[in-house]
Amino acid sequence: MADDNSIFIGNKPFMNYVTGVIMQFTTQEVDEVIVKARGKFISRAVDVAEVSAKRFLVGQIGVKDIKISSDAFQNNEGRDVRVSTIDITLTKLPNASSFENR
Repeated sequence: MADDNSIFIGNKPFMNYVTGVIMQFTTQEVDEVIVKARGKFISRAVDVAEVSAKRFLVGQIGVKDIKISSDAFQNNEGRDVRVSTIDITLTKLPNASSFENR
């Protein structure tokens, strides 16, 4: 079961993910959001985290932790495949007491 505060990066438009991160912090009032991606979507996950923290919620959220790993599985041809994964944990900064439009 997925955490309620996780954003899984995929093929949707970039701003959908940024909006999802912002909504988690502002309307759901969570303290942490985890941006998760695999394979070719890792660079998009990094961009989502950076745009959220440095353009929309400036001074209110920051990167707490980054975890990298890889998943092993067999593809349709029966070959062993490894896919890289990343989990970027964004957290509210201690001095950010409220979310105001800037």
